Amino acid sequence: MPHPVAGLICDLPFAAIDFESAGERPNEAGIPIEIGIAGMRGMTLEPDSFYRSYLRADQPVTWAARQIHGISNDDLMDAPTLLSLWPELKNRLGGRWVVAHGSGTEKRFLRAFPLHGFGPWVDTLTLSRKILPNLDSYALSDLVIKLALENEALTLLTDFRWHEALSDAIASLLLLKKLVQIAGIQDQQAEILLLQ
Repeated sequence: MPHPVAGLICDLPFAAIDFESAGERPNEAGIPIEIGIAGMRGMTLEPDSFYRSYLRADQPVTWAARQIHGISNDDLMDAPTLLSLWPELKNRLGGRWVVAHGSGTEKRFLRAFPLHGFGPWVDTLTLSRKILPNLDSYALSDLVIKLALENEALTLLTDFRWHEALSDAIASLLLLKKLVQIAGIQDQQAEILLLQ
């Protein structure tokens, strides 16, 4: 799968991805139960790129995860498996810079597809800490609210809500766009987004 061509940040194609999980149990990593993907090109979000799907799980959703995500075991009964969504993911993430807030979870779940080749990865958590130092919280919801981006998120997705995969993917792109604007780096080479 070809990597996206480097260039100016303002010209790049981005795709944000977010997973929600069934909840973690002792000695066990959570498993994905929902995926959301949103695209952005020319620093403009693309509503026709928005994608969400529940994912079939081989373990029940924990009580805590049901409360946070609002996803029940019944919601997952007829859901596709993550592996069966490979063509969809390849189409939506291939050739784009991939964005996530705290990208470790997303990278871990995408290991289901060895050698997938998605990336380069832009972590809005890392960028937020560099561009907006000394904040009390770097949680995605706190950053979006602090930067007054929530109304734009609701305009883009009328059923926007926190801890829902597509909503969080959209929020990550809005945050990236705002961070780029605050730092004044939209006309810089994209590699600057990868600096740790």
